[in-house]
Amino acid sequence: MSFRVLMTADTVGGVWVYALELARGLEKKGVEVIMALMGGHMSPSQKLEAAEIPGLRVFESDYKLEWMEAPWHDVEQAGDWLLELETFFQPDIIHLNGFAHGPLPWKAPVFMAGHSCVLSWWQAVKKTPLPGQWSIYESRVKNGLMSADMIAAPSQAMLDNLHRHYGPLPNGRVILNGRDPDCFSPGAKEQFIITAGRLWDEAKNIRVLARAARNTDWPVCVAGETRHPDMGISSENTQAAHLSGDFTDLHQIGYVTQPLMARWLSKASIYASPALYEPFGLTVLEAALSGCALVLSEIPSLRELWEGAALFANPESPEEFAAGLNKMAGNAAYRQKMAAFARKRALEAYSPGRMADEYLACYTELAGAREKVFTKPCSTGASRWTETA
Repeated sequence: MSFRVLMTADTVGGVWVYALELARGLEKKGVEVIMALMGGHMSPSQKLEAAEIPGLRVFESDYKLEWMEAPWHDVEQAGDWLLELETFFQPDIIHLNGFAHGPLPWKAPVFMAGHSCVLSWWQAVKKTPLPGQWSIYESRVKNGLMSADMIAAPSQAMLDNLHRHYGPLPNGRVILNGRDPDCFSPGAKEQFIITAGRLWDEAKNIRVLARAARNTDWPVCVAGETRHPDMGISSENTQAAHLSGDFTDLHQIGYVTQPLMARWLSKASIYASPALYEPFGLTVLEAALSGCALVLSEIPSLRELWEGAALFANPESPEEFAAGLNKMAGNAAYRQKMAAFARKRALEAYSPGRMADEYLACYTELAGAREKVFTKPCSTGASRWTETA
């Protein structure tokens, strides 16, 4: 059975990488993907990545995402836009990679992937009750989840979070993410440690790694953005100057494209993630495929995904992280064994083909669950949207 899927995505973080990987895998199985982007327009490198997938049709917008500041007017406008796309393209499945648009009057069955949420982020990072200003967000996310015909998360830990904060939820399942191993390969390893993540995101916990780096035997490099995507471009509205002072013990690479990141990972001997909150961690997977030994934070999701293939350390303790990194750096045989374990796990458990198969099985299960009733598409409708070739 062939499918046409209308899939939402954003250009800001890991959802972009996930959505492209899934679209590429689905295309190989005869599934047509119409991708509706929010959160900002694609960068030149992102346009090139999307153009490499045969048959993928991408429509861009700069509507705010639901977790951004004062997003709800944009969310409503984005909803109208998405419904127009559905009417025009008449997809078999709506695949939402966000929550707020679940209750829209969709004609096709709704599949929702829950990659992360503010409530579970706040619990893991702030460890305090969520401020009242997020009550609308909480309500919109819960309504979205309850409206979906099927829900998936990239780890059991994330699915548990969704049940805990918004549930109990119907028809939930875990579908592990995947990455194409052909894009990542071990190279001639050098004596340095690498991490990647948005420096402004407290969940990535890069500050702890910066403190640990003062006592590591090898240099520690970090790749990632310093400016929050919801901030203005003026200097008084960015955190770049403030952040740069917090990470002086790290070698800052800055933002890098996916191909350049793959080259860095191929040379790095160790990948470190001190994250306080990481529902899956695509860069951890990329590092494992690149032959890096893993030193990861002791949190439920990373323990679930990499038990037996990584060394774990307390993300609250720079001293413990430094000790773990030095243990890995100081013992070549142990480091090579752990790198081999991580790569084996990555190849066997997190393949893009397996991921696409599991999503397609979900789509097949949902198809026909709700009869689609489409009006005749407007002949001029597509002219209102910007399609990126």
